[in-house]
Amino acid sequence: MAAAELTAHELIAKHRPTLDQALEAIRTRAYWSPHPEHPKAYGEGGSLDAAAGKAAFDALLGTRLDLGQPGTDGFVGGEVSPYGIELGVEYPHADVDVLLPAMKAGQKAWRDAGAEIRAMVCVEILKRISDRTHEFAHAVMHTSGQAFMMAFQAGGPHAQDRGLEAVAYAYVEQVRTPDTAEWSKPQGKRDPLALTKEFTPVPRGIGLVIGCNTFPTWNGYPGLFASLATGNAVLVKPHPRAVLPLALTVQVAREVLGQAGFDPNLVALAAERPGEGIAKTLATHPEIRIIDYTGSTAFGDWLEANARQAQVYTEKAGVNTVLVDSTSNYKGMLSNLAFSLSLYSGQMCTTPQNFLIPRDGIRTDEGPRTYDEVVADLARSVDGLLGDDARANALLGAIVNPDVKARLEAAAGLGEVALASREISNPEFPDAVVRTPVVVKLDGAKPDDEAAYMSECFGPVSFAVAVDSSADAVELLRRTIREKGAMTVGAYTTDDEVERSVQEVCLEEAAQLSLNLTGGVYVNQTAAFSDFHGSGGNPAANAALCDGAFVANRFRVVEVRREA
Repeated sequence: MAAAELTAHELIAKHRPTLDQALEAIRTRAYWSPHPEHPKAYGEGGSLDAAAGKAAFDALLGTRLDLGQPGTDGFVGGEVSPYGIELGVEYPHADVDVLLPAMKAGQKAWRDAGAEIRAMVCVEILKRISDRTHEFAHAVMHTSGQAFMMAFQAGGPHAQDRGLEAVAYAYVEQVRTPDTAEWSKPQGKRDPLALTKEFTPVPRGIGLVIGCNTFPTWNGYPGLFASLATGNAVLVKPHPRAVLPLALTVQVAREVLGQAGFDPNLVALAAERPGEGIAKTLATHPEIRIIDYTGSTAFGDWLEANARQAQVYTEKAGVNTVLVDSTSNYKGMLSNLAFSLSLYSGQMCTTPQNFLIPRDGIRTDEGPRTYDEVVADLARSVDGLLGDDARANALLGAIVNPDVKARLEAAAGLGEVALASREISNPEFPDAVVRTPVVVKLDGAKPDDEAAYMSECFGPVSFAVAVDSSADAVELLRRTIREKGAMTVGAYTTDDEVERSVQEVCLEEAAQLSLNLTGGVYVNQTAAFSDFHGSGGNPAANAALCDGAFVANRFRVVEVRREA
């Protein structure tokens, strides 16, 4: 381990103000971000600007990313962009029986550094990633299929915010207990009993981050930085189709750790050969003590049942629902919902799937609307939003994998199609698979239809479910959350009683609720430091990003007592 190039004093002077602002933001839940959302904020004509970022990404293509990790027994690759580009980047393949002991070796010094220094190192890692946001944006775009602006924002500043948020929560939980305490218990006429007590947060062990295809950084950073900031080493196992963004993250983390005088092997990458499927092997390895996972319900359930030696945090799948009872801004409601359905082709764990609409219709500021009219108007709103191909490409991005395309094509056979999906060509990337959303009409009273709307259909597929009344919609909402889970719930109503009923369901079933969104905030978007992503209280996820529970069990406090 080399001598530190970044001293503790320098790190604290540079980054303590940022941490303090993050601590204040999670306390007040007010808007704050140190990471600019606009591409031009990174300078024009400089080393951080758009041209430099694109050049840096292009320079990565066809290269070998050697991270200098112990136990490297070969190199693997094979990523192909959803936009049709072969990335050609190779990554180290690890012999985990060599790598894991090497990772564990650095934990003592990392533990002894204390919560503040660990937080400062994490903030430095995030700062360096932020400086390369344009480069990371292209890496996210060409592994996830997100359109560039979304890849830039969600894969860049929003992901960095979520990472910093986790660092802030980790710091709060670790300093809740003082480092030392003088304890004295009176004994009447005798001398008091006196002890000096020391309290040390100690890591659980090695954390495993199992990355996802759609949001590799946004979903990967909370677990990575929560575990690292609480003293654990972290092994990052990316999705085979989305390795590059997390490999670059590991590269930056290793560089900063080394410069700060710590073992770079505290963070390492576990890329896999085609079809190797190392996630199960790693997840049950005795050295792995924490697991963060985003993905399918089936594998999330498997992890919770089988990775018994580890603390497991999962974000799985749910059936997100919007209840439509009435609205005072009909056009705004339709516009808001059309955008929510279209953003990234619905390939978000927060995108609404089911719209529960009374079959007798709804009340609006434009007069009553029947069920059929509401569904037709929503379809027209989506068509209007995506009518221009250039704008459609900028919103939809590309279909991330063949499974999503297959679900989209099969959905048309589930019921009456209110909005047919259409193919859109992308002039810049002719091999990209771009599709508009499909909306299918289903009947909540028909058992055959229930099989469709009570199953998650990830991608640009939504169901307009006719129900007998708003009261029936509320009960179907409750059953959906309880049985299938939901990352998000939306509701539109001008009726106080309906609003109270929906809110009570969400409180009882632990689902995050958005009411009457008609402007520029959407049900499928959340803001770090203010909004909770998931609740950890329903089947869609057993953790929330981010709260105290997400970080507090990644370490334990060990006490040493001495007579004073």
